[in-house]
Amino acid sequence: MKAKLNYSEKLGKISKYIYGQFAEHLGRCIYEGVYVEDDSVPNVNGMRCDVVNALKELEIPVLRWPGGCFADDYHWRDGIGDKESRPYMVNTNWGGVVENNHFGTHEFFELCEQLGTEPYICGNVGSGSVREMRDWIEYMTFDGDSPLANERRRNGREKPWKLKFFGIGNEAWGCGGGMRAEYYADLLRQYSTYLKDYGDEPLYKIACGADKRDTDWTDKVMKSVGGRMSAISLHNYSFERDWDHKGSSVDFDEHGWYSNMASAYLMKETIAAHKKVMDENDPDGKIALIVDEWGDWYDVLPGTNPGFLYQQNTVRDAVAGMMTLHIFHENNDRVYMANIAQMINVLQAMILTEGDQIVLTPTYHLFKMMKGHMDGERLALDYDEKPYDTDNGKAVKISMSASEKDGVITLSACNTSLTDGEDIEIELSGADAKNASALVITGEMNAHNTFDEPDNVKPENMVVTLSNGVLSFKLPAKSAAVITVK
Repeated sequence: MKAKLNYSEKLGKISKYIYGQFAEHLGRCIYEGVYVEDDSVPNVNGMRCDVVNALKELEIPVLRWPGGCFADDYHWRDGIGDKESRPYMVNTNWGGVVENNHFGTHEFFELCEQLGTEPYICGNVGSGSVREMRDWIEYMTFDGDSPLANERRRNGREKPWKLKFFGIGNEAWGCGGGMRAEYYADLLRQYSTYLKDYGDEPLYKIACGADKRDTDWTDKVMKSVGGRMSAISLHNYSFERDWDHKGSSVDFDEHGWYSNMASAYLMKETIAAHKKVMDENDPDGKIALIVDEWGDWYDVLPGTNPGFLYQQNTVRDAVAGMMTLHIFHENNDRVYMANIAQMINVLQAMILTEGDQIVLTPTYHLFKMMKGHMDGERLALDYDEKPYDTDNGKAVKISMSASEKDGVITLSACNTSLTDGEDIEIELSGADAKNASALVITGEMNAHNTFDEPDNVKPENMVVTLSNGVLSFKLPAKSAAVITVK
């Protein structure tokens, strides 16, 4: 296959926030995942050193917390002050387990500071109040003399935290309140009015958006709320077939592979449908689209709590993940942030933990390989995706994306075929390229890393040649590769 990259045709910045993460009080994401309550695992202020050190390698730009469905059941005052005095609750959304609230606001910001990432907090609209949300913002961000700021100081934090991203509710159409779009839009107008800017930077207010292709929700919220929000969210997961037939994360066949690829590729049509509505309501493009929940969702691993959403992570997830990230790249005029679900031990996780052990998943390696795209200028890249049909919809064999940052070209390419590699030649028009190197993730379709065999799937060097301005390589079947050109 021949392709052409036009170095002089820049198509806008690929926001680093597209590579955001999501950590919910769900299963073992927080407790045992990033946070421990004793010294059974080396930690700094409760944050696992092994997990934090591994995540720092990803240069995570933003981290969403505390949910998810948990957010609209979470009352922030329960998670501050002396830990032993904090009231416990039952996490009715996820497994019916006891939540002791030992990981709260201060602990979340501690994690963000250790990771060097920006916080994105999702507030409680479903079971909360305007005053509760307003007070939380003041508690976190006010530097003056007020009862709430002084309470924060008594709890150990003198200076306010920097908080830019704030979500006004989560899935208000579902677990966040079962609301109609019109009703949520009225609440959004009310809540937004009381969310004051106490810091140097105004709050970036993110409205609760739609589930998958529900463009009617997007249309009604945008028509009613308009300039009171900075962005609107979208949730879109990939399944082997559908919600009732998610499939296994490891025990799947050829049909399971291709069905999932088609489901992941649907992100392209989904974003296009919402962008059309957004363009009609906001022709100047002032309101961004935030895909703050996405990823592959399968049945839980046998023998685990169904409410913990614990699954494995294979080569399939790395390939589908790259294809989805490319779709976000292509829509960089609207898509400003995306948050894969979820960071540790839940759904398409970066890391799995068991006691004092951790495993880096194929998706972890994918995100580490793709870092060069963050805040890079997207480059025009002309190629044939080689589309094909599955019984779960359309998919493509080849997906590619290219960007430039600080004189370095990052080109990523994945091949969804289980059987056929692809010989690729890319003309680098206008680029003064001297050398190229490449890493690839590939293997058997259901290959994954375990605590006994943690390196089954990891990036390997891939042969790539650069001659007379033409980049050549063979992209293996079922693979995701990143080529760096300098």
